[in-house]
Parts: sequence; structure tokens; C-alpha cells
Amino acid sequence: MTPATTKRPESDQSHDLVRALGPLDATTIVVGSMIGSGIFITSAESARLIGSPGWLLAAWALAGLLTITGALCCAELAAMMPSAGGPYVFMREAYGPATGFLYGWSVFLVIQTGTIAAVAVAFAKFLGVLVPSVATDAYLVAPIRIGSGYAVSLSTEQLVAVLLIFLLTWTNTRGLELGKLVQNTFTFAKTAALIGLIVVGLTLGWKATSAAYSASWWNPWANGWRPDVAEPALQSSGAFALIVLLGKAMVGPLFAQSAWNNVTFTGSEVRDPGRNLPRSLLAGCAIVVTLYLLANLAYVATLSLPQIQHAPQNRVAVAAMNAVLGAPGTVLMAIAILISTFGCNNGLILAGARVYYAMARDALFFRRAGVTNRFHAPAAALYAQGIWAAFLTLPRTVVANPANGSPAYGNVYTQLLEYIVAADLVFYVLMVAAVIVLRRKAAQAERPYRTWGYPIVPLIYITIGVLLIIDLAWLAPWTAGIGFVIVMSGLPVFLVWDRRTRLAS
Repeated sequence: MTPATTKRPESDQSHDLVRALGPLDATTIVVGSMIGSGIFITSAESARLIGSPGWLLAAWALAGLLTITGALCCAELAAMMPSAGGPYVFMREAYGPATGFLYGWSVFLVIQTGTIAAVAVAFAKFLGVLVPSVATDAYLVAPIRIGSGYAVSLSTEQLVAVLLIFLLTWTNTRGLELGKLVQNTFTFAKTAALIGLIVVGLTLGWKATSAAYSASWWNPWANGWRPDVAEPALQSSGAFALIVLLGKAMVGPLFAQSAWNNVTFTGSEVRDPGRNLPRSLLAGCAIVVTLYLLANLAYVATLSLPQIQHAPQNRVAVAAMNAVLGAPGTVLMAIAILISTFGCNNGLILAGARVYYAMARDALFFRRAGVTNRFHAPAAALYAQGIWAAFLTLPRTVVANPANGSPAYGNVYTQLLEYIVAADLVFYVLMVAAVIVLRRKAAQAERPYRTWGYPIVPLIYITIGVLLIIDLAWLAPWTAGIGFVIVMSGLPVFLVWDRRTRLAS
């Protein structure tokens, strides 16, 4: 028996998709979707916020705890409902179609597409290390102002990002075999590169000036840290300020570890899903969390705390390799990050389209997105995702440069991701809570895998997740509020699509 509380007739009949992903393929989707650019850059901001190597590692460890407990819970849902769409299906069954749609709407509007855009631009930025003509300010179309705070441009960096998105979108329309070949190849390559960074840092990097020896591990004040400087909006001090900023310092690590549930988007294409989905989720998350902790230990062993906090353009990994190997280390790290971001974007593009496919099968997205091509790939869903993600690389935020008042340009997708992070955490909490809800709502449903440590494990995730949501909403109520508005903007869209579906039936 499978849950069918709100399911529409076609929802889980993903007969146009083929079960061609084995356990290794599923695991590489988990690992490949997680390891992107985040591990190489986000530690700089976390170190600035928290002010000591010990608390930096604690932020990554707590983010890892969330990831592992989340994976333990998600594994039960994935094995129970191995359908295209993953969390969209889980939340639809637990809370009704409106909640599922709002999740899918957010995934399409910014969560998945914004991340695809961010990783594509990161690829282009690091390509610029090797090819100087690829640059943020090398404009093919100079910024065109749209109002006071936004502009549209096309630089060589943006062009590379757009071409990467279109290339990987096209390869994934050629079928799952090609998509998983790209995924497996690049996941192995970038995992080896990350291991290489760890080995170099932990064997050759130890020096007296490194943060491991020259900074206080657990007393950030001894390192010159001030909470009002780290977060000007925070009107607190002492231990409370440290705890609050530890929560914000987890945002980067959580972003670096996000997308761990992307393999569940492809649930209807995994062979023996009751066995392979839980194993791939748990193995993949355990591998990445371990590597991330070791990578941060390598940063602490190689660089001083100020070098971590103020690495040029936040490229902590590049700074670490440069400190050990000099200029060749910089080139090697740039190549490693190119491989990493390329493989990460392939995984994000491959998996994300399955959410819109599932929504279309429920008549809650464009009908064409619910059809596969002759390669058994959801081509229309892939192209819709690719076009929107490519578009997100073009608009730019405009702020005045504090040094001279000239305009400085940022990326709209970065702003959107900042807006959505609190709301995204809400969806993760709802997904984990769905394990508890469905234990009651669909008690008799077959569960090939049951969450280890239930109900303690889901309650750990829910507790930490809710505290983080409160923390972020308190520190940045305006930003979090806009995120929730973005999510809720899908509600009238759902009502229109739902009414059309009911009239048609």
C-alpha cells in the first residue's frame, strides 16, 4: 500500500521514465550535487561571523548533523514513495497538493534555478583565473539600468555561465545514460580533487602562523572578534551573540551541503529504489560531510585566521593551495573547482527537471513538461528550467561603491538565494516532519526502510531547523520576509491551476 491521500490519477505513473540508475549512479548524484563551489568559498564568511577556528568547524559540524539527520528521515520517504519529484511528492502526500505545489514553485522560481545560475557563474569566475578574458566586467553588453537598484548586462563571464547551462541542459535531454555518464565522471574527478586539497593541506600545510596554532580555538574575543562588527544588525553581546552568529555562520555550510536530497527527484529512475535510495542518500551525505570537515581542518592548518576571513574574493581553497604550492597551487585549485562546478551543475540540472515533470503529471505545471522525448528524458521540463536559470544570470543588483560612489554590480540570483534561505529551511523541516505525519496518516503503507532513531532523529532536525529559521528571521526580518512572499506568490498560481484541473475533470 502506498499513500494516496491527495494523489491524482497520473501522479506516480512515471511510465515514460526508465529505471536506469544503479546504486553507484544514485550515490554520485548525491555527492555530485552537493560538492559545488560552496566548500571552496563559504568558510571565509563563516569565519568572519564566528571569529575562531573551533567555532568555524562547529558551524560545519552542526550543518553536517542537520544533513545526516535529514538524510536518515528522507531515506524513509524516498523508499516509501520512489517517484519523480521527491520532496514535492512527500509534501503533497503529507500536507496536501497546495504545500507540494508551493515547494515545486519555489524550486523552479529560485531554489534550483538560482542555484544552477550561481554555480554556473562560479564556474565562469574560476575559468577567469585561467582565461583572463572571461571576467565580470568584460562586457559584451554594458549594464542597462532598470530602475534605481537593478540592471541587465552580458559580460564574458555571464556568457560562459549561460552557455554552460545550455550545454548541460542539452546533454540531459539526450537521455539518462549520457547524463549519468557526465555525472559519474565529474563526481569522481572532483571528489579526488577535494581529497587532494585535504591531503596537501593536512600533510604540507601545518605552520606556526596557521589558525590552528596562532588563534584561540574557542575564544573569538581573544582573536579580536566583535559581534557588532561581524553583524551590525545584532544588538547583543557575550555568549548569546556567539550562539546567534553561530546560527548565521551555518548558512554557508548549509548552502554547501544543500541539494543532498536531489537524488529523490529521480526516484522513478532508480533501480530497486527501496534499497538503493536510502543507501545512496546515507552514503553520499556521510562522504561529503566528512570531506567538508577535513577540508576546513586543512584551511585551519594552512592559513592564519585573517587569511581565511579575508581570502581574495572569498576563495579560501585557492589561498590554501597557493600558501602551500605557490602559483601552481592556484592553477590546480582553479581547475579542480571548474571540474567541481561543472559536475555539480549537471546533477542540479538532471534532478531539478523531475520536480516540474511530476507537477505537470498532476496538472499543476505546463502540460508539456510532463512528457518525455524519445530518449525518455523530460526535455520540455529541462528546457524550461534551463531558460529561466540562464535568465537569472543576466539581471544585476546595483549599489554605490563606498570608495568613490561609482556603481558596483552584484547578481540578482545571489539576492534571491539570500531571500529564500529561511523559507527553504521551512520546506526541509516540513519534509522531515512528513516522516512523523505519514507514520500516522499512512500507517499501513509499505516502508522498505524506516528512519533509524525514530522519533529522536527527526525531532533533532526539526528542533535545530526551527531554531535556525527563528535566528535568521530575527537577524534579517526584511530579507526573510521577502523570501516568504516569494514562496507565497505561488498560492494564487496554484489556485488557478487547481481550478482548471477540477473543471477539466
